[in-house]
This record gives sequence, C-alpha cells and structure tokens, in this order.
Amino acid sequence: MENIRAYTIIPSLRDIAEDITYTPDNIMEDDATAEIIRKEGFKIFFLSGRPYSEIHELLEKTIFLKTLELVEIDGTATEKQVSRPKQIILEDLPDTTSKPIAQNSVDINKKTVSNSGQSMISVNVAKLDTLMDLVGELVVAEAMVIQNPDLRGLSLTNFAKAVRQLEKITGEMQDIVMSIRMLPLAATFQKMNRIIRDMSKKLGKEVQLELVGEETEVDKNIIEHISDPLMHIIRNAVDHGIESGEERMAAGKPVNGKVTLEAKHDGSDVVILIKDDGRGLNRDKILKRAGDNGLLHKPGNEMTDKEIYSFIFAPGFSTNDKVTEFSGRGVGMDVVTKNITSIGGMVGVDSIPGAGTTISLRIPLTLAIVDAMNIGVGDARYTIPITAIKESFKPREKDIIIDPDGNEMIMVRGQCFPILRISQVFKVDTCTNGFTDGIIIMVENEGNIVCLFADELIGEQQVVVKALPLYVKNIRQVEGVAGCTLLGDGSISLILDIGGMVKREKIS
Repeated sequence: MENIRAYTIIPSLRDIAEDITYTPDNIMEDDATAEIIRKEGFKIFFLSGRPYSEIHELLEKTIFLKTLELVEIDGTATEKQVSRPKQIILEDLPDTTSKPIAQNSVDINKKTVSNSGQSMISVNVAKLDTLMDLVGELVVAEAMVIQNPDLRGLSLTNFAKAVRQLEKITGEMQDIVMSIRMLPLAATFQKMNRIIRDMSKKLGKEVQLELVGEETEVDKNIIEHISDPLMHIIRNAVDHGIESGEERMAAGKPVNGKVTLEAKHDGSDVVILIKDDGRGLNRDKILKRAGDNGLLHKPGNEMTDKEIYSFIFAPGFSTNDKVTEFSGRGVGMDVVTKNITSIGGMVGVDSIPGAGTTISLRIPLTLAIVDAMNIGVGDARYTIPITAIKESFKPREKDIIIDPDGNEMIMVRGQCFPILRISQVFKVDTCTNGFTDGIIIMVENEGNIVCLFADELIGEQQVVVKALPLYVKNIRQVEGVAGCTLLGDGSISLILDIGGMVKREKIS
C-alpha cells in the first residue's frame, strides 16, 4: 500500500509548503502506482521558506520510510522534471465581483490573489508547541503562588479575590490555546475509504464504510499518532472480520458487509470505535494460539472473553494460518497498542460471535494539561487523572474481606472489589497500615475496577504532564506510571497509569 502511505505525506506537507506537485501524480486513482513507488520512489516538488532541518524532520516521520533524499533545486529544474500543470486553488475568498476573470489575467508563476478578505493565517506548529509549553509553565507557576507554604494559616480576602481572577484568566487562556491546536478527524477518517475500496476489490468482498462523528476535534499531535493504528484496524476488520458474500448469505446477513468508524467525546477523552458486522473473534482459536505462544498466566477457563480477546494485541500474535498481502505476519495490532499507549490512550476489544467485533480507542483530547487528584502515601505524592476516578471514601473495617490466598478486597454496595496498596506497589514507607486510617480511591479502566489505598487526599489540581526522563526509562520499565508533574510546592509527583495498575492487580 505504498501509494496510500505516499498520499498521507501530502496533507502534513501542506502546512509548511506550497506549489506541491508529485510523481506519480494519480496515486489515489491508480493502484499500479504502488509498484511504481516501490521501484522508483515517490518524488515530491514544493516551494517552502522553512529551514532544511525542519522539512527533513517532518518527512522523516513518514511511516515505514525506507530512504529519504531531500535536495534543494531551482524553479526551472522543477518545471522540467514535473509535467503536471500547476493549478491555482482559491479557498475562503469572498465573491466580490460578478465579472468573469480573463484567463490571461492570472500569472501562474506569481501569486496575485489578494488575501484582504481572508480571516485565517498559517502558523508554524512549533510556535504553537512553544505556546502550549508556556501555558503549562503558567499553570505550574499559578499553583506555586496559590499553594505557597508562606500563605498557610493566613486570611487574605483581597488576595483570594485576585487568585480567583487569575484562575479564571489562566483557565480561559488554556482553553483557547488548546482549541487552536484542535483539528477535526474528518481528513483522517476519509483516508480509510480508499483502504476499504482497495481491499474489497482484491479480496472479492462487498464492504461499505460508514463514518460517524468525523467532525470531532482532537489535538494535532494526537491525529498524527492515530492515523496508522486506524489503518491497521480497518485492514484487520475487512480481512479477518467481514465474511465472503456466500458466507454472509448462508448466515442470513446482507451480502454487503459494513465497517463503522465512529468518534465521540466522553468527558475529557475522545473515544473512537471501529465496528464491523462480520464473524467476530474466534475465542477458542485465540486461546489456543496464546497458549502456543506462552502468553497465558492462568487457566483459560478462568479467563473472561475480554481477557482472551486482548491477546490479539500481543507482539507477534496472529491467528491466520498463512501469510497474505494483508495479514498473517504477526505485526499490526501490537503497533496499534504501542502508538495509542504512547499518547496516554487505551485500547479495548469486544466481540460477539457471528455478529461482529468492536475495537475501541480511548485517547485524551490533548497531551499537555489534565485535571487530576493528588494523593499522599508516606512522604511520596501521586497524581490520578480525574477521568479514571469513580469515587473516594473512608472504608469501614467490617467491609474488608481477605480471600483464602491472602488478597485484600472490599465490599461496596453488595459488590466485591480488589484493593491495591500503593505503598506496597511502589515500596513506600508509610505509618498508615489500617484501612480506617487511610482512604480508598475507586478507579476504573475498560470496565475493570480496582480500589487504591492511600494515606490521604491532598486535593484536585490541573497538572502539566511531563514524560519520565529517559535515564529512568532506560534503567527499568516502571509499570503503572504514565509520567510525572511538578506540584505547587516544587515537589515531583508521579502520574499513575490506571491501565497499568489494573494490569498489575490482575497478574498478582
């Protein structure tokens, strides 16, 4: 699918370049161009005032890029090498005259169109990144002022009023900066039409793509990370999920299969659902292949369907018995998990045999600033994203249950949930050992609920998410930690990865 991957370069290039031409130029209409690109490469010619290093860095991000040669040439060389005629596209310009424009009144070598009626400007993404970083630092500085230890115990009415005004302005500035970086998912979703069309033709299946909520907006950096995972999931849905026409008719289904790509807001996250009405996942086949690959950590009859289905995201896992153009190599779905978790997202799968499969991607609206709850365990501080918290409460001794294996659990409104002591997970010294002396924070991930036990709740706060330093990651992979943040008093707090905490509890 070299032609499709080549086409995905063009939209990102339009942000920093103009007068873009490329060969082969009919990559979206002619499947044979994939072979041409494979043999001769994909040549792009464009005009840009950006530094060489910036353009090179952008092109280097191309997925599955083999080689890149970026050469500066003059305009005459471009005209000789590219036979495609230049086009002038007028966008968002008001119709100020009803007179026809003479064909020779436009010089194709110079831009003579007036932008006086245009209400939009192009801004370098690097500048927006810097602006977002500055707003993040502003949020941290605001917390340092408001939570300054020197102010404890003081009643300062005028200061409190000024703080509320500062919080209001900072919040509005943060919302505006985030909205500037937001882009609709429409362009990313529309690319999937071509994949469906190509695969339907090659596999001899009738498949339709339905798009829902394509106007949903997410951060530009998020869009760059989800394009490739979506491509892999759509390919799997058509190849593995949708049956042939004969199978569908025998099962009483319409001959035409359907893949639905849906996006919607859920709190401060965006949920993307990829549904198909195919045969669904084969539970027994996945379980057998997982056993052959040594992935089972407990007997199959003790595992839920969701736990078994989640094996399809394991590296090197494939249920196909033979390698085809589209599947069987054991790559793809683990790439999905890696890309989505790298931006703080989560991947889930659900399937009904004979009715279809649903893959869900839950991703944050933005990577920069999140609403979170700070908790204390001994002398350490931890931060939990608000969206993962169901409730917090003081436990009662009579609600605590210890099972035969020594695992601690708590009964809440007739339901039993496992307890995870944060002090034991991260080996933190604490004087709070009795449950009645601490606090329980009930968190949820993909329908799985775990109760975290901490010493105290410190309070809610907007935090700036920072990645863990590379030297920490290189020493060891810390499961259950998504990053870190700087608190108002200057101390460091680890941001808990609730998905990792739930996974840790299951394995233990």
